[in-house]
Amino acid sequence: MRRVDYLFAAALTFVAIGCNYGSSASGYDRSAPSVQADTTLLPPLEKNPPNTKYRPAFPGQTRINGVKTITPYQVDQLAEDLGRPWAIILLPDERFLLTEKTGFMQIRNADGSLVKKITGLPKVDDRDQGGLLDVALDPNYSTNRIIYWSYSEPYKKGNVTAVGKGKLNEASGSVENPVVIFRATPEHDNSTLHYGSRLIFDKDGNLFVSAGERARLDGRAQAQMLNSGLGKVFKITKDGKPAPGNPFIGRTDAMPEIYSYGHRNPQSLDIHPVTGDLWEAEFGPRGGDELNLVKAGKNYGWPTITFGLEYSGKKIGDSLQQKAGMEQPVYYWDPVHSPGGMVFYKGKAIPEWENCLFIGGLGSNRIARLVIKNNKVVGEEWLLADKQERFRDIAYHNGMLFAVTDGGKLYRIRKK
Repeated sequence: MRRVDYLFAAALTFVAIGCNYGSSASGYDRSAPSVQADTTLLPPLEKNPPNTKYRPAFPGQTRINGVKTITPYQVDQLAEDLGRPWAIILLPDERFLLTEKTGFMQIRNADGSLVKKITGLPKVDDRDQGGLLDVALDPNYSTNRIIYWSYSEPYKKGNVTAVGKGKLNEASGSVENPVVIFRATPEHDNSTLHYGSRLIFDKDGNLFVSAGERARLDGRAQAQMLNSGLGKVFKITKDGKPAPGNPFIGRTDAMPEIYSYGHRNPQSLDIHPVTGDLWEAEFGPRGGDELNLVKAGKNYGWPTITFGLEYSGKKIGDSLQQKAGMEQPVYYWDPVHSPGGMVFYKGKAIPEWENCLFIGGLGSNRIARLVIKNNKVVGEEWLLADKQERFRDIAYHNGMLFAVTDGGKLYRIRKK
């Protein structure tokens, strides 16, 4: 990072006051009490050299200065027998619902113990990055028991990222009347990578769905095509129809379900608890993992612009990092963070965490806490790096964070 960028980033971190936002749409609450941890000036946490010499598009876009939590917290391991988990969410009764890539779900008690294995889901292609992936509760789950899930569906001569829905019958340990409501076509016949697959409901009861570009050169090109479902974030109704107000409804050359495009492998989605904005994180190639503030109809650039390289070390395309009409990431990592699931911290149990964004790291073996002010990242902290686990997904509930790992472990993070 250039010296001027470093100093600007340092200044941003120095004035940070936690993640508190005010009620106004213009930004955060400057009257909120300051948190000493976030006014402590720390150097950037990343010490390894970047893969490229690319310059950030603006100061603070990468390698922001560190912050440190001073509120005492503890980490508890609740389970170590989850198999191959991909997603974790909380049920209304404070138990967990988890997906297992092989093709089933688990209900677990608050202490991590297994309650029930849930079967009856459609067949999945669980090779490599595929399988049963994310899960979300219907906004009216308490009365209708409907759940939604994303998965790699064997389809025609290949497979696709698909979304299903059905009724959870805990007593029988099954999902009743499963039906596919959406497919991110076209299918690929020999790719088992980059499904994306994160699900999140908005306040109006519409469902955001992310889909990757399947790690193929033709898929990369299709990330820029509005008539393809690869490399996109979609917004659909609970029946899989285009959500009202979607940006490309009425265009004959575009899928009406598309909300944004130009994504690589987006495995992270969450909605800011105060602003209502949709945030997304995605895998870059060798370097260039991105955090994006996603807006309707916008193009997020892949593969035309990127801060990464091919895995071979070669440059990608014309080696561009900026281009008119394409959005810049709010933040990027180089070397990679490999973002899994992410969640905003919505409570005040740990004051300096309120409204901060927590992103599970796979290749980085840690959880990143990002302090965000006025839609800019102004501080970063690394948590649980000592566990040396690939953090696949992370959830929030009642002042606590819960994380599952590729090693089959379930962790709880809470105030002491």
